[in-house]
Amino acid sequence: MKYRQNIHEIIDLKPDFMGFIFYQDSERYVGEVLCKDILKAIPETTQKVAVFVNENPENVIKIKQQYGFDYVQLHGDESPSYCSNIFSEGIKIIKAYRVNKEFDFTVLNQYTGYCDLFLFDTKSKMYGGTGKTFNWEILKKYTLEVPFLLSGGIGVENIKDALELQHPGLAGFDLNSKLEIKPALKSREKSERIIKTIKKYERN
Repeated sequence: MKYRQNIHEIIDLKPDFMGFIFYQDSERYVGEVLCKDILKAIPETTQKVAVFVNENPENVIKIKQQYGFDYVQLHGDESPSYCSNIFSEGIKIIKAYRVNKEFDFTVLNQYTGYCDLFLFDTKSKMYGGTGKTFNWEILKKYTLEVPFLLSGGIGVENIKDALELQHPGLAGFDLNSKLEIKPALKSREKSERIIKTIKKYERN
């Protein structure tokens, strides 16, 4: 998220999380445009997430404290020791991984003590999302107790398929490009449709 009016539109839909990207090479980079008062308007029921890619850990801690984020999402090549340093500051961590059929899930063992959630996205050469799905059958190889978010090309056209995944670790979905009008600008109509679909499934 990036734009004030759009943030308020999506807040009204009561998402569980709302993300803000602090990676300068991203089209969704919030930079200096993000104001503290915008974040203060977000109710506690929506967790605020700051997204970083290989950022200096001191900057991660500073930005988290400056804006009052609930989580930081690490979407780069951050090491277990890097995560340990962030975790030691009392910060909740979502660690993202870009996966394909060759991905070795055992590498996550070193991160389990420091991460509250993992996030599995589609493998690509660049950091950030591709807007494409990966073969969800791969997730059968994941057996750790840390819950995970599923990302990568999830939108209104395939959310029902995603909801049918029978994995005990699946905690939710990271939704982005498939709901966008342009980078960082979310369609209220698509966002409302997909959130209603998810919440209806949860009630059933």
